[in-house]
Amino acid sequence: MATVLELESLPDKNNPLSRLYIVKMAAARQVASSGLRQTLSKFLFNRAYYPQLGLLTDDTLRETEVVTEAIRRLPDNLYDERMFRITRALHLSLKKETLPKAEWTTFETDVKYLTPFVEEVEREFQEKREWAAK
Repeated sequence: MATVLELESLPDKNNPLSRLYIVKMAAARQVASSGLRQTLSKFLFNRAYYPQLGLLTDDTLRETEVVTEAIRRLPDNLYDERMFRITRALHLSLKKETLPKAEWTTFETDVKYLTPFVEEVEREFQEKREWAAK
């Protein structure tokens, strides 16, 4: 990574090579920050309680009007899997237990199964608001 001193010590900031150097360093910072974001996301996921109960991230969404409509649109198999995970999590929570570590949801296996449906419903609701405003 370039430091401020290195950037200031470049002879001519208008020189194409100097600009290329600055662009490369900005790209390196972005890659580093996305790696940091990934690492932080993984850390926070592992510290959460819901993976220990076998829940996925989308199982924990607050049930707003949009999410409720998205859940209604789920295919039967995804809906049944969701209800099984939630029922099992409630049962474990009542017993103050967690799943064996081998059955915890991992960061890599956490699938955003509901997010595409939520995004679709949000687009439709936005379109309805736009039509109502006309």
